[in-house]
Amino acid sequence: MNYKYQKDSKVRAKKHLGQHFLKDMSIARQITEGLTGHGGYTDVLEIGPGMGVLTKFLLENAGFTTHVIEIDTESVAYLQKNYEALTPRIIEGDFLKFDTKTVFEGKFAVIGNFPYNISSQIFFRALQIRDDIPEIVCMLQKEVAQRIASPPGNKDYGILSVLLQAFYDIDYLVSVPPGAFDPPPKVQSGVIRLRRNSTPALDCDEKLFFRVVKTAFNQRRKTLRNALKPIGELPDHPLLTKRAEQLSVPQFVELTLLAQDIVNNQPPTMIHPHDNPKEMD
Repeated sequence: MNYKYQKDSKVRAKKHLGQHFLKDMSIARQITEGLTGHGGYTDVLEIGPGMGVLTKFLLENAGFTTHVIEIDTESVAYLQKNYEALTPRIIEGDFLKFDTKTVFEGKFAVIGNFPYNISSQIFFRALQIRDDIPEIVCMLQKEVAQRIASPPGNKDYGILSVLLQAFYDIDYLVSVPPGAFDPPPKVQSGVIRLRRNSTPALDCDEKLFFRVVKTAFNQRRKTLRNALKPIGELPDHPLLTKRAEQLSVPQFVELTLLAQDIVNNQPPTMIHPHDNPKEMD
């Protein structure tokens, strides 16, 4: 379907795409200022720009070359009309299926107001290409944002916390009320920043690492000895007397090595894109 616009006409928010358009300009500026250039990138990819509220501020930063990827045809038409100079760098498509190598030769940052219903999948995709993405600044449902940034020992600490903290240092930046959006969501939102850490790869089978973490948190109230029984009978170890939320990333690596001796002896493998990212929340 083709859409025609007068300048500054609005895009209809679509529920099936999880669209809630940010309208608070001061928060939009705060989000874009969260990008620090960590890792030496100059290219920036905004996911789901909608009507370009973040895009406007990104384009004002001469140090960045801004690209956007948008799945909504109506939003694409709006951006082409209202940000004509950006048109060559507007990618119409789905970030989850996008081959970034077709556009980016080197590193690039990711920014965006992520649709709440696919935020976990976006992070899962980013983990696959983590060495190309040194920095991510994004807005999410506040509960998820807090969970991702939560340290060990906190009740919010979970699967996403461990998987992302294995490769990124994470800061919670600001909370955003529903009234900052049109239409307002039913939940609070939060902005976080992820900066790639110095871990090139885990010292264990990464696919098994994901399985251990997921299995451990599936029964988080149980001790790890009981929670990890679906993986196998692990030998005695002090970590098995703890609960999942008490373990740091290095301790989960240690636990994975313990399990690795039992379930496989394969070399490290990348996390697989089809390991049900929706279960990472």
